[in-house]
Amino acid sequence: MTTTWTMTIDCTDPAAQAAFWCLALGYREADPPRGWDSWEAWLTDQGVPEDEWNDGANVSDPEGVLPSISFLKVPERRTVKNRLHLDLQVSGGRDQPSDVREQRIRQKAAELIEVGATVVHEAEQNGKLDHLWMADPEGNDFCVV
Repeated sequence: MTTTWTMTIDCTDPAAQAAFWCLALGYREADPPRGWDSWEAWLTDQGVPEDEWNDGANVSDPEGVLPSISFLKVPERRTVKNRLHLDLQVSGGRDQPSDVREQRIRQKAAELIEVGATVVHEAEQNGKLDHLWMADPEGNDFCVV
């Protein structure tokens, strides 16, 4: 039997991070708990003060297959390289022609740069683009491969 899990990312603005990662992964905001029509209704019913409504956010795979990701508000910004990161596998794999792989990688990267991501490093293998090491709007590492 496997254990259900969610990856949690510490951040300073959970709603903004959730929106970025929805775009990056094709995810959507997670549904509110059963019995509530919206997160606002649930938070209100739970007595959570409005100024704490952005203390967390959760995104999920629209197909319900892949793990959810939650975002938790913390007071400090990221200060060191992440020991764990996501690889967005958009290239189709190394069996694809290198020009096709590069086009797919750069297309996804351009989409994410428009919403605040940055390229940290371009990694090559045999003189061809292998992957891009990137950072999300709060500086968390991820790769586009």
